[in-house]
Amino acid sequence: MAASNVHISTHPCLRAKLSQLRSKSANARETKALIHEVSLIVAVEALATEMTSVRSGTDETPLGAQYTTETVHPPVALVPVLRSGLGMLEALQTLLPDSVPVHHLGLYREPTTLQPVEYYNNLPYHRPSSASAHPEIAILLDPIIATGGTSVAAIQTLLEWGVKKVVVIAVLASQGGLERASKEGGAADQVDIWVGGCDEEVTDRGMIRPGMGDVGDRLFLTIGK
Repeated sequence: MAASNVHISTHPCLRAKLSQLRSKSANARETKALIHEVSLIVAVEALATEMTSVRSGTDETPLGAQYTTETVHPPVALVPVLRSGLGMLEALQTLLPDSVPVHHLGLYREPTTLQPVEYYNNLPYHRPSSASAHPEIAILLDPIIATGGTSVAAIQTLLEWGVKKVVVIAVLASQGGLERASKEGGAADQVDIWVGGCDEEVTDRGMIRPGMGDVGDRLFLTIGK
C-alpha cells in the first residue's frame, strides 16, 4: 500500500499515453509531446489538491457585467531537475494562471554508487524583503523516480531553502523509490508525491524495469553517450 502522501494516477487517458511513452519506437518529438501530456494530467490532479482559489479583485466582461476575479494560492516556484525535468516545465507553466519563478537543480547519479551528486543550483541565496514573495510550495519536476536518491537530495535542498512544502510531480516511479522519497521531510505534510505510474523493479544500474529508458537521453537525442 502506498503512503498517504503518495498519489498514483489512475486516469485512463494518462495510462494510455504512458503505454505509448514506454515504446522504444517513440521518437524524440513524440517523447517530448507525451512527457508534456502526461505531466499536464498529473499536474491537474496534483494542483487540484495542493492549491486553492482565492478572490483577487473585480473585472468587467465584454458585455459590461462586473465579476469577481480569482487566482490561486499559495505562491509556488517550479524546480525542474536537469536535464529531463525541463521536458515537464511547459506543462506546469501552461496550467498555472500566472507566471511563477523557475529555479533549476542539476543532479546526476554517480555510476558506481548510484548516489546523487549536485552540480548546479540556482536557488536564490537571498531572502526577499517581503515574506509573501517567497514561495510556500516548491513544485519539483523530475520524470523518473527510480532509486529515490535524486528526489531525496532535491527535497532536502528545497526544504533547507525554506519552503513549507515540496510537491514532487513525476511521470513514472518504482515502488522502492516512492517509498524512500515519501519518507523525506521532518513532518508528514512537508512532502507530497504525484506520479503517473509505478513499476516494481529497479535494475542494478538504477533503471526502472520495464520503465521507459533514460528520459533525458530520449528527449535530447544523446542515447549511447
